[in-house]
Amino acid sequence: MVLGAALLVGCGQEEKVKLENHIDQASYGVGLNIGRQLASESVEMNADAIAAGIKDVLTEAEQRIDDSVIEAAFNQVREEQQRKQDALNDAAAKASEDFLAENAKRDGVQVTESGLQYEVLTAAEGEGEKPAATDTVRVHYHGTLTDGTVFDSSVERGEPAQFPVNGVIKGWIEALQLMQPGDKWKLTIPADLAYGARSPSPKIPANSALVFEVELLEIVK
Repeated sequence: MVLGAALLVGCGQEEKVKLENHIDQASYGVGLNIGRQLASESVEMNADAIAAGIKDVLTEAEQRIDDSVIEAAFNQVREEQQRKQDALNDAAAKASEDFLAENAKRDGVQVTESGLQYEVLTAAEGEGEKPAATDTVRVHYHGTLTDGTVFDSSVERGEPAQFPVNGVIKGWIEALQLMQPGDKWKLTIPADLAYGARSPSPKIPANSALVFEVELLEIVK
């Protein structure tokens, strides 16, 4: 990935790159894809040094620094990235705790023994069947971080989701078994009932509390 990124940066020589035939164009596409992947990792890199490394290999030039130096540099980069990530995780955990504490004070918010917070937005009429953990349900949902950033939404996709109740995060498993078709609830889920320190997506920082609006459409028979 790091080597391929030099195809995009070109060591400041972008104006000399010609993209006239299919080989050039496909090569540029590879560079774009790799460059986007590298950018998403948020790792500080020297584009000129990346390009120099590729050029030295392709021209069979002598390696400028020893492998031992490179390995030590990689280790230092990893350690710095881990320190930054740990700091971000700690900040996210603190922000989530503060948000949960304040949200629990709001009128209409109920807190279960596990720490799950829910608010009834729309209540179904009468006493309907509630899903068991082994049931499959269809739902519409809209998921955000505590700052309102959307990370996933069946509502925005315009297509309900269907899944077994026991196949989702703990906060959802608990909430769904308290709901009945026709209910729409707002869930505020502590990190330990969501993804905890192991985020499934760059869109969700580790140790984040999550907010969902969940509408239970039906229990699938």
